[in-house]
Amino acid sequence: MPRSGHTPERTCISCGLKFPKRGLIRIVRTPAGQIAADPTGKRPGRGSYLCSSAECWQKGVFKGGLERGLKAPLSAQERIILLEFYQERQPRTGNQEQATKNRQPRTGNYEINQRI
Repeated sequence: MPRSGHTPERTCISCGLKFPKRGLIRIVRTPAGQIAADPTGKRPGRGSYLCSSAECWQKGVFKGGLERGLKAPLSAQERIILLEFYQERQPRTGNQEQATKNRQPRTGNYEINQRI
């Protein structure tokens, strides 16, 4: 029998939905206390994850989600740097809202988008 590989999942700190780890962006508080985006997911320090939704980034950066997850306050400069990082990663073509609607979150074995 072929083995099915384990896919690590993480939770977006803003919307609370679970996604495959590679589908989220990690924000890290380094041991030195700096807060930065971690596109590789391998930097040392305490990490929190955000999905690709613009709403989640706004909520995470400005409403305190990242501060709670990282257990550290965000300075105004760090907020700007994180939002610039998010904007640079967004596709230049296509409709972002449509991409957000098409994302497939997972919570355990139950699909949220199931039709009743």
